[in-house]
Formats: sequence, structure tokens, C-alpha cells
Amino acid sequence: MPPKRHLTARRVRLGSELRKLREATGMKAREAAALLGADSVQMSQIESGVAGVSAARVRRLAAHYACADEGLIEALAAMATDRTRGWWEEYREVLPPVNLDLAEAEHHAALLREVVITYVPGLLQTPDYARAVFGYMRPELPDSELTPRVEHRMRRRTVIEGDAPTPYEAIVHEFALRIRVADRHVSRTQLRQILDRTDQEHVTVRVIPIDQDGFGGAGASMMYMGGPVPQLDTGLRETATGTAFIDAGPQLRTLRTLFRKVEEATLTPTASRDFIHRLSKEL
Repeated sequence: MPPKRHLTARRVRLGSELRKLREATGMKAREAAALLGADSVQMSQIESGVAGVSAARVRRLAAHYACADEGLIEALAAMATDRTRGWWEEYREVLPPVNLDLAEAEHHAALLREVVITYVPGLLQTPDYARAVFGYMRPELPDSELTPRVEHRMRRRTVIEGDAPTPYEAIVHEFALRIRVADRHVSRTQLRQILDRTDQEHVTVRVIPIDQDGFGGAGASMMYMGGPVPQLDTGLRETATGTAFIDAGPQLRTLRTLFRKVEEATLTPTASRDFIHRLSKEL
């Protein structure tokens, strides 16, 4: 018996995109299933991400759905054949699945954009900063559970490090930079690490100053992950019930607009760097 494959956000996304293509034609699931020599149950499993689908079947369905977007078709076919088992799989059964889904999504992203108001963005955090945040938010966690969370967050940074880093743009509020989640030493080290990251051409950090007029985006925290084609972009937001991945076109457009509006309230990258440098000297 082949090993059980875990249901991941990436597999669910593939099924969702195939369902969108089918629904755009007005075709019923049973009709699409018949084109593959399958039944409606199998089609439902494919579209929900429970069952895998081959690249050949993706292309066959796209042809029957009269999809002429070759870029989208090939991107979906690549998703269907992807068998990547990244470092995040080491944390399965250790951390919540959403942590693994986030790391996988970041790994496959063509670009990353992030807005954080109350904390330093996770991809820029130091181990001590991350431990202080996790330890405060979940004070009941023993070290045996806290440590994997910190390790996982540190390993996520591989997407903006190494030989082929992903372009990354972070917007952070001055409020977050000034909060001492631990002590002065941790805060100073954290600010210096952000400065080190901005020395890299693919990393841009912008600061929203606390005295900025007209900024109503205190709840704007989000991450935006660019896909191989725009239709496969992914958004991520924290909600009252947890972390939500966003892939609906109208919602993605809203996130892009929100990012643009928040960006208008920031200092330039150069001015932001100077600001962080001055702040680090104050500590």
C-alpha cells in the first residue's frame, strides 16, 4: 500500500483551481468525471484535494474546459506533478498543519510581500525574539513544544537566504520596532538583524512612522505570495479563528489594494533603513 499523502493547502488549491475552471464552463462534476473515465466521487476527491491528479489529466480537463491560458495550465500541471518533501515535513505531527502549509507556500512563491503592525515579521525575527513572542502568546507551552516552533520559524528564513532567494518586501510599523518583547539586548539584536537583511538586494523593508497622518491600517497585517501566474497568487491573514489562506480573485485584489494603500504610508527604503539604524542606537 502506498504511503498516505497528507492533505496540504497546496493540494487543496490545485483542486480548487480545477473546480473553478469547470464551473466557469457550466459543466457538472459528473460530466467532467466522465471525460476522465472516472465517477463523480473521484472527481469530488480531485477537486477537494483528497485525491491526486496527473499532469496529463490536468491538461485533458483544461482542454475540455476550453481554457486557453497556457501559463495557467502548465502551472497547474506542475503543481500536479510536484512531489517536493521539504524541510517542513520534519515538523508534521509536531506543529499544526497550517505551519507546514505556510512554509510550503513560501517555498513555492515567486515573491513575498508582508505587512505587520504589532510584531517584527516572522521572516526577519531572531531566535530570541521569536521565543519571547511564542512564550508570551502561549505561556502554557513546555519547552519541548516551544522549541520546535522557534526552530520552524528560523528555518522559514531559507526562502530569503541562500543562492536563489525569493524577493521579499516587508512593511513594519514603528510601533512593532519599539516594543520590547523581551529585553533591550534582544531588541537591539533584532533591529541589527533587520539592517543586515536590508543589505541584501532582494530584501526591502519599509517603516510606517508612528506620527504618520491618515493611517487607518492598524488591522492590515497580511502576507501576499506571488504565484507562477497571477491566478495562483495566495494571500494569508490572521483571523479570530486562526490563519486563513486566500485564493479568491476578488479577495486577492482587495489585498493588493490594501498593500498599496499601506505602502503609501511608509518611509522610503533608504529612509526606513536610516530610521531603524537610529532606533538601534537609542536602545
